[in-house]
Amino acid sequence: MTHARSVPLSGLPAGPLPDAPTVPTRHGSAALIPLPSPTPKRPRRRGWASRLIVGALLVSALIVGGTAFRVWLVARVDDLRPVDAVVVLGAAQYDGEPSEVFASRLRHAEGLYEAGLAPRIITTGGGRSGDVYTEAEAGRRYLIDRGVPASDVIAVGEGSDTLGSLQAVAARAAADGWDHALVVSDPWHSLRARTMARDSGLDAWTSPTRSGPVVQTRETQARYIVRETAALLYYRLTNASIDIDSTGLG
Repeated sequence: MTHARSVPLSGLPAGPLPDAPTVPTRHGSAALIPLPSPTPKRPRRRGWASRLIVGALLVSALIVGGTAFRVWLVARVDDLRPVDAVVVLGAAQYDGEPSEVFASRLRHAEGLYEAGLAPRIITTGGGRSGDVYTEAEAGRRYLIDRGVPASDVIAVGEGSDTLGSLQAVAARAAADGWDHALVVSDPWHSLRARTMARDSGLDAWTSPTRSGPVVQTRETQARYIVRETAALLYYRLTNASIDIDSTGLG
């Protein structure tokens, strides 16, 4: 008696079926041994390294985007309040004459002083090799020439960048017994300046300028937001300032 061979058809390659192995039985006939079913292929999993890279990129994008938004937001806020001093961050000066950027900051500080928000103005900024005046001295001369009493304008000429200038102001404030300040700079610089001032020990707020070359066009504003975002992230990572350009936003 002939026995038909039986094999599962699923998962087998096309073409003639292979002969199934047989074993003899007690009655002399052959019994079929069932062929094993092929093992299904497992879906390929994405490597852990790829997931890690994607996750890191997403986190980085959130940090950068969030910082840029805060730079933009603080630039729009004017924290007017009575303080001990108005602190003007320095910018370029030329033989004792403030640059247009610096002059805009100084005029804004003068307006805050005249409004009675502070009894003194602190001008800041060091000098470069060959300069006759520091930025702080040029700023003080400018304000006195505009009618601010000399006794109410204090030049703190130490520091070659934002952090150094604010640390020098904080040391002067501690020596003179005051700590509340309104920091005057360009809008996009305000968040980083406020952060550094507070880290230096000042109870600081910001009153950004609303005029000058830095706030004239949308293209300029966008460029400074990008630069200040990078500079603030650098400061957060290193606790150091970084020079950005000649306007004194270092």
